[in-house]
Amino acid sequence: MRLVTFEQEGTTRIGALRSDDEVVPFAGPPYTMAELVAAGTAGLEAAAAQLAEAPGIALADVRLLAPIRPRNNVMCIGKNYVEHASEFAGSGFDASQKQAVPEHPIVFTKALSSIIAPGEPMDVSADSTGTSDYEGELAVVVGRGGRGIAAADAFDHVFGYTVVNDMTVRELQRRHVQFFLGKSAATYCPMGPAIVTRDEVPDVTALWVRTTVNGEERQAAPVEDLIFDIPTLISTISASVLLEPGDVIATGTPAGVGIGFTPPRYVRPGDVVSVTIDGLGTLTNPAV
Repeated sequence: MRLVTFEQEGTTRIGALRSDDEVVPFAGPPYTMAELVAAGTAGLEAAAAQLAEAPGIALADVRLLAPIRPRNNVMCIGKNYVEHASEFAGSGFDASQKQAVPEHPIVFTKALSSIIAPGEPMDVSADSTGTSDYEGELAVVVGRGGRGIAAADAFDHVFGYTVVNDMTVRELQRRHVQFFLGKSAATYCPMGPAIVTRDEVPDVTALWVRTTVNGEERQAAPVEDLIFDIPTLISTISASVLLEPGDVIATGTPAGVGIGFTPPRYVRPGDVVSVTIDGLGTLTNPAV
């Protein structure tokens, strides 16, 4: 299923896409996507029954929101593609560590207040440093939570996948060493358009992440190229963090970000950034 959160006549609802132009609203409870994820198999079965039988409405008559608002900050992985790790290490903005390719996953978070919907403007005008950058990423939505999850069991804890643009203020990222401030600016976590359930993605490593700016392709790489794969990320994070249903883990960005160019090609007002992942859809947001 392709699950969505949307606004209709001022009311926020959850549902599923039955086609590219039709959404089926779910009758609650649950009323939020996080509650649906927490309901587990029973929640998915109820959702599937409604998708098959309930009347749909035109997608054009609703406004898609970010598909989920997790309870915890969005968890993110830094330098998780070899070529991006190299371009970041050579950019002069990497104050986190000396290794170009990390020995262990680099984990940071983005504030919940940074999450925005598909199509919602990214406020790069508020960045006084003028160093706002895009990072297209595959994100994992945690289903069954837990702590101390073994890598061999990790996919049993995956609910589905979505698309994230991990927008970053590079100067703040460098200045403060810890990534949180540079990653958490308001409007700097576009997410969506949908959560595609795990059963719809037989081989997540075969998916490609592609990012365009004003129609020009900047990033393109398969998920297979991750340095630390999804089971490793879930195992590493859950070794200390209690993962909860609906948590979101952004798995890292490929090479081709703005700081990888000479001179850097930052996001400016008027730019349009689109991140596409096979089978998951396209996340497009304008910059203002």
